[in-house]
Order: sequence, then structure tokens, then C-alpha cells
Amino acid sequence: MLGCSASYIFAMDWKTYELIGPDYPGNRAQDVRNPSLGWMISFMFLIALIGPFSIVMLRKVMVLDYKLAFPGGTATALMINSLHGKTEADLAGRKVHCLVKYMGLSFGWSFFKWFFSGVGDSCGFDNFPSFGIEAFKNTFYFNFNPSYVGYGLISPHIVNCSVFLGSVMSCGFLWPFITMQAGDWYPENLSSTDFRGLYGYKVFIAISIILGDGLYNLIKMFFIIAREICNAQSKQHDLPIQALLEDDEDSKQLGNEKLQTEIFLKDGIPTWLAVSGYIALAAISTVAVPIIFPQLKWYLVLACYFLAPAIAFCNSYGMGLTNLNLAPSYDLMQDFKSGYLTLSSPRSMFVAQMIGVVLGCIIAPLTLWLFWTAFDIGDPDGEYKAPFAIIFREMAIIGIQGLAALPKHCLEICCVCFLTAFVINLLKDVTPHHVSKFIPIPMAMAVPFYVGAYFGVDMFIGTLILFSWQKMNRRDADDYAVAVASGLICGDGIWSIPSAVLSILRIDPPICMSFRPSSTSI
Repeated sequence: MLGCSASYIFAMDWKTYELIGPDYPGNRAQDVRNPSLGWMISFMFLIALIGPFSIVMLRKVMVLDYKLAFPGGTATALMINSLHGKTEADLAGRKVHCLVKYMGLSFGWSFFKWFFSGVGDSCGFDNFPSFGIEAFKNTFYFNFNPSYVGYGLISPHIVNCSVFLGSVMSCGFLWPFITMQAGDWYPENLSSTDFRGLYGYKVFIAISIILGDGLYNLIKMFFIIAREICNAQSKQHDLPIQALLEDDEDSKQLGNEKLQTEIFLKDGIPTWLAVSGYIALAAISTVAVPIIFPQLKWYLVLACYFLAPAIAFCNSYGMGLTNLNLAPSYDLMQDFKSGYLTLSSPRSMFVAQMIGVVLGCIIAPLTLWLFWTAFDIGDPDGEYKAPFAIIFREMAIIGIQGLAALPKHCLEICCVCFLTAFVINLLKDVTPHHVSKFIPIPMAMAVPFYVGAYFGVDMFIGTLILFSWQKMNRRDADDYAVAVASGLICGDGIWSIPSAVLSILRIDPPICMSFRPSSTSI
């Protein structure tokens, strides 16, 4: 899976390199138009292996200390446990029945939606203006996505409410206000993916909040570990954070949870192996990447490897809260969560990940090469538009031109959001629990700043369903909520396979359901 993600990133990077054009120093047009398959595979190995080596050291913190939900990994684990469980046969059987039922409903609903999705960017239930046309223009609507509702059923209430609050703040107030400044803060009539306009505010404000929250928690974790080492309170060979877990009254584990933790820690990956592998990969990449892309200096590549662990922490933390993955190279933490819940060996998981990465680094570029030679990838009017290539191109230009390329006041707003994330996290730590549990999570709030408000609306509906269910029957909600959520997520995911087949066969949906104001003439 990571190999495929990395190949997608490579395709976008290569297309971005082409779109930058010959005006940039060292741009070799012949290499851009005819990328070597050998270079592609080599670059794949260099960037794809970052994920396993960088996140393996974070697995204890993410899974055991923060106890992050990782909705996708939890759904996968529940499906495996339900099919192979040997205890509580009656309950396990009912969970399987519940999972299969809602998987079928989710698949059927996704199939039904396909008939109305037509050909175009604004067709179908995914573009249903639930709260009116004006709210829809600001991405504030319910898009009937079973997976997002499932995420809301799995994630804690405070996470869902934080995402919804971020939706209201960004799409309800901030973006409309910035839009009113068009012509003053930034040029008018820019494309929706131009970093000189509103899109630049969306991306960099979201990144600033994510980095502020992630770095605060990273510093906090280092501080806790250093304090425990200095106080000599931990006498075990594991990380000191495990001692904190055992002493925390709120995290007392039942029998099966203790067994999960024991297996998760017993058969781990040596820290020296992860560190050594990462250092070796950094050294090789520092030499090899500038050969593939001469515009990149060796010290820039080295700087990226210094920053990658912090980025991996921030991305894994955000993915654990909302299941949204902003950096595909670091998405393997889901597998560790699944392994923890299914009593799987972390070492076996790591080896399987490495095998998958190696295979993906070879198979995915070959698949990409077939598309590259058969279709005009990147044509804005063609079937394969490669929209992220435009985004990466804009980011590359900003990297070359500096902060002056950002729209007006964007840097100031980003600094305020970064500091605000720090302050909110500090308040959560210094206030009493009965107060801090109502303080929103900045990382979760940042998600709709980037992806849009519909994500928060869907998750909030999921949490409303769970809250109502818990009020009516707490036991049933605790027993079956994850099974229902897993069914919704899995059913929607399975539909992607026949959907891809229909797309390959060039079978288009028969109906385009779209909406317009009643005052608009036909």
C-alpha cells in the first residue's frame, strides 16, 4: 500500500517537474518527457522506506500512551477478530452479523449513489447542498459518505466536536472573510488551487495548526521521558512511557487489554535497527536524490530527513484522531493499531510492511509507466488531469521564491494559528479534567481547514448517532458501535473496486444529479 502511495507521489513529483518548465535552472526536458524506469524505481525505494523506519519508534507512544483511535486500523482489526474470535461466541457472532449487515448497506448505498454521480465535478449525493447553496459553496454540507460517518462512530466525541468546530470556524467565518478581501489581499479570478489566492490560506493555515499541535505533543513526550529518566522512576527496559501507563488510574486495563499490551511490547522492533536503518537511508538519499533531481542540493535532502520524524509524528497523531492522512509516506501506523488489537507480532507487521514496500516500489512504477505511455497524464482537459501536480508545482514555486510568494497576511495568520495551537494544548494540560475534557483538540480542528467542512459535518453526524445510541442503550452502543462503524467503512471501501472497474471499462453513470438556486433560469 505504501509503495502504491509512494508511486503516486512520484508521479505527481515528476509531472510537477515537467510543469515547472524550462525557465528553472537545470531542467532537462529530455529527462522530463522520457523518465527512466530505473530512476523511478530507485527514487521509489528512497522515499518509500522513510515511513517504516520513521514511525516504528513512535508506535508505543501513539498506540499505548495516547490510545489514538485510528478508525481505519480499528475497523480492520474488528473484522479480523470477529471472524476468528474464540471467546464470547454469541457476542462475536452477533458482531459478525452486525458488521456484515452494515457492510452490505454501505456497499448498496455507494452503488446507489453511483447512478446519480454522472460526468462532471458537481453531480451526485457527494455534492448535495444539505444546508443551502451558499453553505455548499463554502463546503458546508453533508455528503452522505458512509466512511466518514463510521469515523464519527469510532472516534471520541471530543474529536468529532473539534472537527466540526474547525468546520464552522474555517468555512463559516474565516474563508468568507478572506474571500471578501479578494483584490486587496490577493488577485481576483485565480484558480481554486492557486497558492497565491484563497487556497494558499487554506493549506498553510491548516499546516501551521497541525505543526503547532504535533510539535507541542512531541516536546511534551520528550519532556515526560526525560523527567522519568532523571527521577529513575522506571525500572523496566521498555520506554518510560509504559510506566506512566501502568500508574495512570484512567488507563487500567482489563485482561485482554493487558494481553494486547504485553504482546505488543514483547515482540517489538529493536530501536537500534530503526535508527540505523533511518540513518543509512538518509545517507544514501543525500547522495542519490540530487543525481536524480539535479535541482535539489544535498543539504536540502539532508534537512528533509532531519524534519521527517517530526512530520511523521504530526501526521500519525492527526491520522489517529481523524483517519485523515496528509502524508502518505507515514500511513503505516494504522497497521500497528490493527496488529495491537489482533494480538499480532509487531515484528511480523514490520517485516510484512517492508516486503510490501519493496514489491510496491517495483510493481507500482511499472503500472505507472503503462499509464504514462498510454495516456496524456496532466492534460487539464483530459481524463487524467493529475490535479495534485498543480498543487505541488505551486509549492515548489513558493519554495523557490520564498515567503514573498504567499498571499498578503498569510504568514501572520499562520503564526497566530501556530501559537494558538500551543496555547490550547497548554490549557488542556493545566486545567482540571472536568474542564479540559471540553477543550477542543487543535489537530482535529485543522482537518476541515484543508479538506473542507463536509468532513466535519459527516463525523459530527456519526457522533450524534453514537451519543443518542448511548443514551438509549449504553451496553448495546459499547458492544456494537465499532462493528457498525467498521461495516460502514469496509462497505464503502469495497465499492471502490467495482467503481474502478467501471471506470476502466469507460462505463459512466447514467444520471447527473445537480442542484441550482430556484431563481436561476434553466
